[in-house]
Amino acid sequence: MTRNMGTLDRALRIVVALGLLYVAFGTTVAAAGLLHWLAIAVAAVFVLTALLGNCPLYTLVGIRTCRAG
Repeated sequence: MTRNMGTLDRALRIVVALGLLYVAFGTTVAAAGLLHWLAIAVAAVFVLTALLGNCPLYTLVGIRTCRAG
């Protein structure tokens, strides 16, 4: 699996994931229900793609945010 995400992109995904987890667990905005689980699912996908450095959607669309090497 080749990397298609740059460092800044990966860091931003981690920050967004932390924000979503805060909304899911730390506030009453998404205290229960669909919004709660949706925030957790999106955060999990963001963390996983950031750790792997590969986004399947980027592959489909043809986007690379990392340097070619």
